[in-house]
Amino acid sequence: MPILLHDSLRFARSITLRRAANFGKVLASYYMARLTGKPIQWGLPVTISIEPTTACNLRCPECPSGLRAFTRETGHLKTDFFRKTIDTLQRDTTCIIFYFQGEPYLNPAFLDMVEYAKKHRMYTMTSTNGHYLNDTNARRTVESGLDRIIISIDGATQETYEQYRVGGKLEKVLEGAKRLVNWKKKLGKNHPHIVFQFLVLRPNEHEMEEVRRLAHNIGVDELTFKSAQVYDYEHGNPLIPTQSQYARYRQRPDGTWAPKHALSNHCWKLWHACVITWDGLVVPCCFDKDAQHRLGDLKTTSFAQLWQGEAYQNFRKAVLSGRDQVDICTNCTEGCGVTFV
Repeated sequence: MPILLHDSLRFARSITLRRAANFGKVLASYYMARLTGKPIQWGLPVTISIEPTTACNLRCPECPSGLRAFTRETGHLKTDFFRKTIDTLQRDTTCIIFYFQGEPYLNPAFLDMVEYAKKHRMYTMTSTNGHYLNDTNARRTVESGLDRIIISIDGATQETYEQYRVGGKLEKVLEGAKRLVNWKKKLGKNHPHIVFQFLVLRPNEHEMEEVRRLAHNIGVDELTFKSAQVYDYEHGNPLIPTQSQYARYRQRPDGTWAPKHALSNHCWKLWHACVITWDGLVVPCCFDKDAQHRLGDLKTTSFAQLWQGEAYQNFRKAVLSGRDQVDICTNCTEGCGVTFV
C-alpha cells in the first residue's frame, strides 16, 4: 500500500458521523460568514493545537521560544488539564496537533497524552526538532499511536544546519529519525507518518538536493520544503531565499519588501481550528506566538462558551472587516502554500 495512503486511511478512521457533521457545520458557517460579512460560527473546532511546553533546547533566530523572548510564562502542559480538555472536545474534534511553541519531547508526559488522545480515536500530530528521539522515545512514539511526526531538518551538513538551528546537532536528528524508522519496522507498524520538513532559507537552499538524498536513504515517508516566516522583512533579510517559489516575500520597485500574498478578509483557520497554550489560554492561531490575542481561559470558562463568546466573535469580525489591520495576520501564510516533494 502506498505510504501516503496509510496516513490518509488513519485520518479517515478518526472520522465519526458526529465529527463529520461537525465539519459540515463549521464549513457551512465559514462560507456563510464570507458571504454575509458576519461572524457566523456553527459547530466546534475540527482541529485543536495544544502546547506541550514553551521550553526549547535550541535558539533559532526567528522563534520566540528559541530567543527566550516570551512575555508569557514558560511551563509544561499538565496531564489532568489535558485530559479534561480532550474529554470536553473529543466527540466533535477530529485532529489534535501537539505543538505550538517549544519542543514537545521536553514534556515528560507528552507521549502519555498522545496515548490518551488515541483512545478517543483522534488523529494525532506533532512537530519536533528531533533531538530527543533516543531509543526509548522512538519506541514509545510508535507504541503511543502517534499518527504523524514532523521533524525539522534545515540543512544537510552541520555547518549549514546550525546557522538556523542554533545549538542543534544534525547527526543527533538523523540518528533519531533512523530509530523511528527502525522501530516502525520492528513493531510492524505503519505509523507515525514521518515527515522531514526543510525550512528553505538563503543559507541552506543549496543543500535541498542533498536533503532529498538523506530522506530517501533514511527511509522517511515524506519530505516537504516550507517557506520561512521572518519578522524583519521590510528592508530585506539575509534569511529570505533567492528562489522566489520558496520565499514568502517579494521586493517592490522602491526596494522594500512585502509579503507576496494578498490578505483577503477571511480565514479558514479561524473557523476550523484554534490554539490552546500549556496553561489553558485560547488564542486564534499559531501566529499569535506570545498569546497577545487571548480569547479566553479554559481554567475559568468552558470551551463552548469561549468559542461563541464576545472576544472570539469580535476577533472574527475584525478579520472579516479588515484582516490587514490585524497585526498577527499581516505576516500570515494563509493561502501561501508549502511545496511537497
